[in-house]
Amino acid sequence: MIRLHFVVEGQTEETFVREILAPELAGRTLIIDAHRITTGRKKGRLYRGGFVSYAHLRNDLSLWMKQERSSDARFTTMIDLYRLPSDFPGTSKCRMSSDPLKRVQCLESQLAIDLKDYRLIPYIQLHEFESLLLSQTEAFSAAFPSRDFEIEQLRGIREAFPSPEHINDGANTAPSKRICGLFSDYAKTSYGIAVAKAVGLAKMRAECRHFNSWIETLFRLSDPGSNV
Repeated sequence: MIRLHFVVEGQTEETFVREILAPELAGRTLIIDAHRITTGRKKGRLYRGGFVSYAHLRNDLSLWMKQERSSDARFTTMIDLYRLPSDFPGTSKCRMSSDPLKRVQCLESQLAIDLKDYRLIPYIQLHEFESLLLSQTEAFSAAFPSRDFEIEQLRGIREAFPSPEHINDGANTAPSKRICGLFSDYAKTSYGIAVAKAVGLAKMRAECRHFNSWIETLFRLSDPGSNV
C-alpha cells in the first residue's frame, strides 16, 4: 500500500487535502497525510505555513524523505505559482515562457531535478488555490448567500479567460485579489473551503487541466504495476 505524503503551502491547502482529496484517494487504497511547510524551529516548537524562501520547502521535503525511506512512499507538493519565492530552482529559465502551463511544468521539472528522488510528484498550483474555486462561480453562494450581484461579476471575470488556471498572478489581478475585490469579507481558511466543497473535485478537474493531470497521477498510484 502506498503512503502518500503532501507538503502544502498553508492551512487552507492542508484542509483541502484532508477533507476533499483524502476521501477520494483513500478509497483507492492509499494512506494519506499532509502537513504545512516547516518554516522554523525554536525551542522544540515547529512553525508551519507559507514560505518566503525555497530553502524552507527543500529542507522540509528532504527531511521527510530521509525519515521515510520506503519505496512504498510517495511525496507531493501543493504550492502556489503566485508569489513563488524568487530563489525557487529554474525561476530565471522558466519565466521565459509566456504560457503559464509550460512555465509551471518547467518549474515542477526543476524541483524534481533539484530534489533527486524518484518518489517525488511535484505540483505547483496555477496560479493559486483560489483558481480552483473559480471552476464554478455559482458555488460562491455556499459561502455568500444573497450576493447574486457579486457572483455574477465573478462569473464575468471567469468567462474572460480560457480556464481558471489562466487567470493571472498580478499583485491586483490574482484570483484571490479578484475575489477579495468583490467579497471583502472573504476568508480563505473558512469560506475558501466551503466554496471548494460546493464546487467539488469533479468540476475542478473538468475546468483545470493542470490540476486534473496531477490528480490523475495520484490516482494511478493505486493501480497494480504502476510506475508512478
